[in-house]
Amino acid sequence: MTSPTQVGLESLDRAASAYGISAVAASNLTSIRPRGGRWRGLARRLTGNANTVVGLVLLLLIVGAASAAPLLTPFDPLAAEPRDRLQSPSLTHPFGTDELGRDLWTRVLYGGRLSLRAGFIAVGIAVLGGIVIGLVAGYYGGKVDMILMRLADILMAMPGILLTMVFIFSLGPTLTNAMIAIGLASIPEYARLVRGSVLSAREHLYVDAAQVVGAPPWLVMTRHILPNVVAPTLILATIGIGGAILALAGLSFLGLGAQPPTPEWGVIISDGRARLRNAWWIATFPGLAIALSVLAINLVGDGLRDAFDPRLQQR
Repeated sequence: MTSPTQVGLESLDRAASAYGISAVAASNLTSIRPRGGRWRGLARRLTGNANTVVGLVLLLLIVGAASAAPLLTPFDPLAAEPRDRLQSPSLTHPFGTDELGRDLWTRVLYGGRLSLRAGFIAVGIAVLGGIVIGLVAGYYGGKVDMILMRLADILMAMPGILLTMVFIFSLGPTLTNAMIAIGLASIPEYARLVRGSVLSAREHLYVDAAQVVGAPPWLVMTRHILPNVVAPTLILATIGIGGAILALAGLSFLGLGAQPPTPEWGVIISDGRARLRNAWWIATFPGLAIALSVLAINLVGDGLRDAFDPRLQQR
């Protein structure tokens, strides 16, 4: 009796013969995929890029300060102290106080927790949705691809902020809903990127070999195609986090995201916009926090893009 393994090898041999290669070579087609050496080279290029190192250090400092907020300040971000209202920056209050006497250093630190976490979650929603839709559209093609990509085109034809506001009006103006809205509005961009990578990856020989031996579609997509999608998606996601933080701050500034008295960067800037002349520090310091965070994330994203550049990998 012929064993399942022998049947599989015979099928693989027949498929391999169509390409003029041996069954042994076909069985090792997965070796075409990137191995550990690529990741070591990636780390070497990242650490060799001065801008990327600066971005990483700055990002680690910001994330570390936000995470250690209870250790870096004795004040409550929500506690009002009318006697200390509108104090300029000092040793006691490094960033000054707002019109309710709340310490701005404390509110900016705790705001970093909310803004950074919200940016990562929003991008996570977009990446997850984009990968699923892009994999399905690119792998199956035909009508499935046409329907999904036409829907993506319709959504991408709308300005991003307008599409986000439509979702928020449907869900309600809260920080959680703003994260979800930004993530949903960004899915088409990631879906198109993933689809393009899948269309290229599914032409590889090891994908054909996996299909011939009877691997189910979900296994082919996740094990053989998905690894080829990681690099471009990671680059776009890294840069997208900065955009998500900006979008969340803008929505909160407009009253469509986090609501007062939540210590979120956009809310703090909104609180200080009416006092830019006599209390400039209220809007300035959270604005600087946003600018530095986005700068750090963009530097890291640019470094990843350069590190994944195939022309650099050949050096």
